[in-house]
Amino acid sequence: MKHVHSGKVRDLYELPGGELLIVARDTISAYDYVLDTPIPEKGAVLTQLSLWWFEQLADVVPNHVISTDLPEGAPAEWAGRSVVVKKLEMVPVECVARGYLVGSGLKDYRATGGVCGIALPAGLEDGSRLAEPIFTPTTKADVGDHDLPMTYAEVEGSVGGELAAKLRDITLEVYRRGAELALDRGVIVADTKIELGLLDGELVLGDEVLTPDSSRFWPADQWQPGRSQPSFDKQFVRDWLTSPASGWDPASGEAPPSLPADVVEQTQAKYIEAYERLTGRKWGQASR
Repeated sequence: MKHVHSGKVRDLYELPGGELLIVARDTISAYDYVLDTPIPEKGAVLTQLSLWWFEQLADVVPNHVISTDLPEGAPAEWAGRSVVVKKLEMVPVECVARGYLVGSGLKDYRATGGVCGIALPAGLEDGSRLAEPIFTPTTKADVGDHDLPMTYAEVEGSVGGELAAKLRDITLEVYRRGAELALDRGVIVADTKIELGLLDGELVLGDEVLTPDSSRFWPADQWQPGRSQPSFDKQFVRDWLTSPASGWDPASGEAPPSLPADVVEQTQAKYIEAYERLTGRKWGQASR
């Protein structure tokens, strides 16, 4: 195996036959930093939840998965957190869909009255549900850099009108399907980010999909616009990092502090709860 790339939470290897092996680590990122404190089992949760979603979305968009078998020579500890996949020509756009106003979308709205150039009604609050899901793409920044909002016209300028329309339509359909299925299980998908690549001219879903790293998951019975929502995702870590307890300022330019044990434990529990609520499977019984 040849090491090809390491991202914020995944390592990529090329196999002798040309396929790729993606291995998810237990690292967690926030505010464009990779934290030095791992979240136990996180990489396996992301991998297993993505595999489940790939199955649910197979009729919406094809995915890059070839096999979940561990290749010969790979370390045994990679079992359950690695996937053999097809090599894609990744599209240089982070494809984001939002059904609720939160995070960077809320910040953009408060500054401009819209998100990524899409005008929204006045009077929306933190956590407000949008009338229709919207496509709010960003640039795909390198590790340590910040993804920047893109208008739809900028996406068209980057990849062309035909491909831009396909990116938008697939992203919104993945969000709609995921949000509908999750809501049946008592979970609101506030927003999500997906990555798409080309294989023989066809768009294929890659990386991960609808995980606590790439999406905001809220308990539906506790949703209340106008405040920060309880969640089953890494927003819990973001909130701790910006709380007085951490003593850290994201604008300081300094690396964030290590996470305390209780934050690690609660974050792990949230990731596992997301998996269990969405799939209906107990984590201890998962195929890992």
